[in-house]
Amino acid sequence: MTHQYRYCPNCATLLEWLGALEDSGHKERLRCGACGWTHWNNPTPVLAAVIECIDQGGRLLLARNAAWSGKMYALVTGFMEAGESPAEGIGREVAEETSLQIDDASLIGVYDFQRMNQVIIAYHVRAHGPVRLSPELAEYRLFAPQDVRCWRAGTGFALADWLRARGHEPRFLEPPGRG
Repeated sequence: MTHQYRYCPNCATLLEWLGALEDSGHKERLRCGACGWTHWNNPTPVLAAVIECIDQGGRLLLARNAAWSGKMYALVTGFMEAGESPAEGIGREVAEETSLQIDDASLIGVYDFQRMNQVIIAYHVRAHGPVRLSPELAEYRLFAPQDVRCWRAGTGFALADWLRARGHEPRFLEPPGRG
C-alpha cells in the first residue's frame, strides 16, 4: 500500500510521472514540474517482536489487532520513532502494546514486505510481567513454540526463521480453500 500524492505539498501543482537522471540512471517518479519536488515513495521501517514470555514457561505471545475482522493472531508490530534505534523502538512498542517489560532483544532478521511498502525489522524479545493490552490490540493468546502456525507474508517469515533457529520446523497456515 503506497500513499499516492496528487498535488505537490510545496506549491500545490498537479504532480506528473516525470523522468530524471538519478544515481542509478533514468527513473520515472511522481514529480512537480514547477518546483522539482519528488515523491520518493521509500519503504517504511516497521518493527516486529517474537515475544517469549519468560514467566509463562517461554510461551509466545501473539496478538489480534483491533482493526482486523478475522481471528488472526500475529506478532506485535509498530513504527520506529525519530531518534530511537530499532532495539529501543521494539522495547517501547512491546511495553506500549502489552505492558510487558523486555529483558533482552536480539535481531532475527530484516524482511521485505512490498505489499505494504515496508521493511520489517524483526526481533526476538524475552519479556516478563502482567499483560495489559493497549486499545490497538483486541486480544492475545499464548502458544508453545511447537504449536504456533506461521503465515506466508512479512512477519510470518520472521517467526518461521526464529522457530527454525530453535530446532522447530515451522508449520504454515494454508490459504483459504487449500486445506
